[in-house]
Amino acid sequence: MKTFLSDTEATLRLGIALGESLTPGSVILLEGDLGSGKTTLVQGIGKGLGITEPIVSPTFTLINEYTEGRLPLYHLDLYRLEPQEVAALNLESYWEGFEVIPGIVAIEWAERLPYKPNSYLSVSLTYGHGGARQVELLPFNCVINEAKIIRNN
Repeated sequence: MKTFLSDTEATLRLGIALGESLTPGSVILLEGDLGSGKTTLVQGIGKGLGITEPIVSPTFTLINEYTEGRLPLYHLDLYRLEPQEVAALNLESYWEGFEVIPGIVAIEWAERLPYKPNSYLSVSLTYGHGGARQVELLPFNCVINEAKIIRNN
């Protein structure tokens, strides 16, 4: 599914719709250039989950965990890592729910993952004209409520 996001608010609304509809164990793999809206989308997901704590990019901390919402949100940023460093983090513990409460896993710079979970939502953000963005959502072995997402944008 491809759609246009006219501004930052539209990106937030998309995230909110995702946050309201995702189920425990959902993994979102985010790709896009710097400033394309990845963190903004995750902030919307947090709002959709009922998280009131400010959601910030974990570029330097790698992983931020938000546990106060309907489901926990695990926000990861792989920007500063090489694939071999990512492999050493054992990130599958987040989406398999072995060591953490199952929640939503949102991974920025997912192209740096040397492996992927069995099911995930791929989100690719690209720049459009005049500050707009285009987003492409591709579910892999998972289901998203496209009608709700489109209705909210």
